[in-house]
Amino acid sequence: MRKIIIIGLSILLVLGSILMAKYFIANKQKPKSKHNKIVKTVFTKEVQNSTIPLVITTNGNLVAKNKIEIYSEVQGVLKTNHKEFKSGTRYSKGETILKINSDEFYANLQAQKSNLFNSLTAVMPDIRLDFPEEYKKWQNFVSNFDITKTIAELPKTNSSKEKFFISGRGIFTSYYNVKNLEVKYGKYSLKAPFNGILTEAIVNPGTLVRPGQKLGEFINPSVYEIAVSVKSEYRDLLKIGKQVSLVNLEKTKSWAGKVIRINGKVDSSTQTIKAFIQVNGNDLKEGQYLEIDLEAKAEDNSFIVSRNLLVDNNKLYIIKDSKLDLITVNTVFENMNTIVVKGIPNGTQILAKPVPGAHKGMLVKVYNETK
Repeated sequence: MRKIIIIGLSILLVLGSILMAKYFIANKQKPKSKHNKIVKTVFTKEVQNSTIPLVITTNGNLVAKNKIEIYSEVQGVLKTNHKEFKSGTRYSKGETILKINSDEFYANLQAQKSNLFNSLTAVMPDIRLDFPEEYKKWQNFVSNFDITKTIAELPKTNSSKEKFFISGRGIFTSYYNVKNLEVKYGKYSLKAPFNGILTEAIVNPGTLVRPGQKLGEFINPSVYEIAVSVKSEYRDLLKIGKQVSLVNLEKTKSWAGKVIRINGKVDSSTQTIKAFIQVNGNDLKEGQYLEIDLEAKAEDNSFIVSRNLLVDNNKLYIIKDSKLDLITVNTVFENMNTIVVKGIPNGTQILAKPVPGAHKGMLVKVYNETK
């Protein structure tokens, strides 16, 4: 009997424990979860639409407007000149840049002049007999003939008979042979066509120079051109004579230039058109890289924003009730780092800097610089 009572009490104790556990579990109060709201601080700027000049920013390298590549048209040994034929040497207009030894050629030229003079003296008696009225002009030509100077122009023939007579004696052939040699003799020395500087010198004095060989490069260092590529959609905005601004890469110097030529052909691969800008300046150098600001036109009721603020090419984040919101804008002009947009009401607060992880409805707090 005692054993049965113990077993019964044990069963009641187990059942009571189970019921008590279920009761406590059912009435247990769960702690409320706490959510920390993250509010990011953002930089903003207020939109004030205005008339904005559209400026096309492009770049290019300077090329001297007056530039010649020096080639030899004759053969000979390069002679030493009063100035060294080296890169960086400056020459004034008309000053001799280089000389090629021409002793052998000069001797041949003098021989041809002597032959012409002999031919003329041989026909003088016949001219005096057959063309007495023309004798004086030929006598003056022969009297003034100087073998050491450039030959003068032959007297003009006044009749067909005189012309045939002179031609039959080989005077015309000898004369033009001499003139041809004189022209070629002038190519043994090269004079500067303008004030400039030698930017490239390939040969040294004593070097044998051959016809067609490149010797160097000569430029005028005061006037330059720069070719820039502009989108074909802006070709109607380009005009010859239009003023442009040029700056160096460091943004420490600027120059004023003007459009002097516009190519009439659009590059099929890039859909751009080339404009050529002339710029003057003593501190400019051949090959220097410059950036060009070309003012195209003015756009009313527009605003400039940074290119990296644009979302999906046509949307911007604005601040509305301390939250981020997206609005659609009309992009009217794109530059290297900025874009000109329309369609934002005046007074709208937009992001001034990109916000990592930004999304529509995100809570934000505007940074107050004064505070």
